[in-house]
Amino acid sequence: LTGTDIGAITGMNPYSSAFQVYHDKRSAEIASFDNEAMRQGCDLEEYVARRFTEQTGLKVRRANAIYQNETYPFMLADFDRLIVGKNAGLECKTVNAYSADKWSDGKIPLHYQMQVQHYLAVSGYQEWYVAALIMGREFLVRKIERDEELIANLITVEKRFWEEHVLAGVAPDPDGSRAYSDMLLQLYHGDREKEI
Repeated sequence: LTGTDIGAITGMNPYSSAFQVYHDKRSAEIASFDNEAMRQGCDLEEYVARRFTEQTGLKVRRANAIYQNETYPFMLADFDRLIVGKNAGLECKTVNAYSADKWSDGKIPLHYQMQVQHYLAVSGYQEWYVAALIMGREFLVRKIERDEELIANLITVEKRFWEEHVLAGVAPDPDGSRAYSDMLLQLYHGDREKEI
């Protein structure tokens, strides 16, 4: 399970669901997630990292590896950047103007907070930074401290999801989310003979 899976598993990601994560982990097909927003996010990651260094004075480097928690090997992480000389990392985000309000008054969307706490659990680090480029409006930097209680809860949720759903081959219960409904439509469109 990666950092981007955690928001969905915990029900905090409005764009994905636990069922979608389950299907991705169990399916033999390789999903290609590529839309314009994702493309721009990848293309602008270097720019966001550079702006972070300019604003904070902290030097960053690419991680160039997939990291794994030693105690819980199902917990993986693909860090955007690591901060040189510190036990800290950086997550780079690009945000459209319509989602800018989710970042106002020092806030960070919950699914990104879960992602960062997952990264802190995998890395063992004490802090993580999130740099967000709000397209055409502003550039923000937020710092998230390690939360041991939240990390313990996340590990419990992730372990349960991995063992009781992914390994056991048992789909998670419907959660009523738009992302869950979209995934069902994608999997079962046009098949009127199957009962869902």
